[in-house]
Amino acid sequence: MMHREVLEVDVLVVGAGPAGLSAAIRVAESSRRAGGEPLAVAVIEKSRQSGSHILSGAVLDISGLDELLPDWKARGAPVDTLVSSDKIYYLTSRSKLRFPFNGPLNNHGNYVISLSRFVRWLTGQAEAEGVDVFTGFGGSEILYDGERVVGVRTGDRGVDKQGVEKSNFEPGVDIRAAVTIFADGVRGNLTKTLVKDLVLEGPQPQTYALGIKELWELPPGKVIPGHVIHTLGYPLRNEEFGGGFVYTLPEGRISVGLVVGLDYRDPRFDPHMAFQRFKQHPAIASLLAGGRMLRYGAKALPEGGWYALPRCHVAGGLIVGDAAGFLNSMRLKGIHLAMKSGICAGDTAVEAIRSSDVSASKLAAFQKRIIAGSVRRELYPVRNVHQAFGRGLLAGLAFSAWSMVTGGWCFKRMLPNEVGHARMASISRYYGTEPQDIRVSSNAVTVDRTLTFDKLTNVHYSGTRHDEDQPVHLLVKDTDLCRSRCRELYGNPCIHFCPAHVYEMVDDGHGPRLQINASNCVHCKTCDIVDPFQVIDWVPPEGGGGPEYEGM
Repeated sequence: MMHREVLEVDVLVVGAGPAGLSAAIRVAESSRRAGGEPLAVAVIEKSRQSGSHILSGAVLDISGLDELLPDWKARGAPVDTLVSSDKIYYLTSRSKLRFPFNGPLNNHGNYVISLSRFVRWLTGQAEAEGVDVFTGFGGSEILYDGERVVGVRTGDRGVDKQGVEKSNFEPGVDIRAAVTIFADGVRGNLTKTLVKDLVLEGPQPQTYALGIKELWELPPGKVIPGHVIHTLGYPLRNEEFGGGFVYTLPEGRISVGLVVGLDYRDPRFDPHMAFQRFKQHPAIASLLAGGRMLRYGAKALPEGGWYALPRCHVAGGLIVGDAAGFLNSMRLKGIHLAMKSGICAGDTAVEAIRSSDVSASKLAAFQKRIIAGSVRRELYPVRNVHQAFGRGLLAGLAFSAWSMVTGGWCFKRMLPNEVGHARMASISRYYGTEPQDIRVSSNAVTVDRTLTFDKLTNVHYSGTRHDEDQPVHLLVKDTDLCRSRCRELYGNPCIHFCPAHVYEMVDDGHGPRLQINASNCVHCKTCDIVDPFQVIDWVPPEGGGGPEYEGM
């Protein structure tokens, strides 16, 4: 048996995002105010430094921040660009039509922020409260005592591509805790395992979207900070869910991105190419003219809503933030909900530990807090909105508008929903059986590396770095399937849906085979989500590898 170091803490938080850090801060603050022996709180984070893997638009609803740290302005939070204008457009291929009202996308009182900077600041607040934050440590395994969660094992370090221990090998650490809070983000590897192991699935499957974003620098004076634009329509078709966004930041910087539902039918649909087409629209191209791209990133979003939330409490464990699915897809907002879920988890953990009872029934107080508070008040009225968009854009817009008018009470039962990857059609079903009917791509564009970019160029601007001599962190259970059934039925959709050119079909003289360029991975989790055969498993790479989303 390998000897492993053991670290004992009261509360372990997996993931240093808004949800996890909010939980850690809340536990530390509550423990300090209560007096007596303070609780030991540790946070593990897979990125090299806190905030490196954090990507979002982002427009912040400050309600969660107000609840966590009411004096955030005095503490110097990097939240200072108030939304000054807010517009929604429907785009055709050449023109735009402004919506007369903003509805749920009204951003009055919200702030345009850099989420990576915000998370780094939150990390500082946590450390000031005595929380230990360990970066570069991804969780690889959940530790159980029967069905009770008792902690997490971090990944081994110093293993080569063949799985052989190198001279610098270090076994992972067993971090044992009274309560473990899982905040490992969208499709988090540990949360996914926990939900499966203990059968925690919600009444409906979780559905996802992919957000692709670039950060640009524009000529001085071209934009005023605080402008927010959302778009529907072009470049997406009626059958595809999603839309674009543009947020202006100080110093002439601008965030531009596209969110695409990962429940599309076209097996050759390429979200990255759709994003390049979005930038070619006259309204967006004119805005970006004269500027230069600084950063690139991609991230999945949980959009299933209230009915897709799993049971978030087990003996010894809680699930918060994007890992659970606390996001309002109608508002495109999730940061404040992640923080509020973290606060609820922190309060619940402290109560349970102080009473020496971390059973599932005791930790069920988390669910009660969620139901009784503002999280449910926001999510329940829009519980069927994403499902309605499965019937097309017009049906989704009509249902969304009616949900707003009635406060969500117009249709009380669950609309049927289907897991996203199951909606993908085969090549023959979507394009027809004749070879000439199969287009090369449903949204191919010409790349000029000024406005539009290929995937490899974009990956360079993501700051992604991985140690080349380590095990591949994208585990494909059956690569033979890739060159046979997947190729025949779907045309290897992984080469299209991945926004980082990780997957490639190459011919080495013995027929096509899958090549995995793992060093390109930007950790968006798209492959884990939308692969039609569900044979791809994303796990954290060694030692903090991945993107560097500085300023995004």
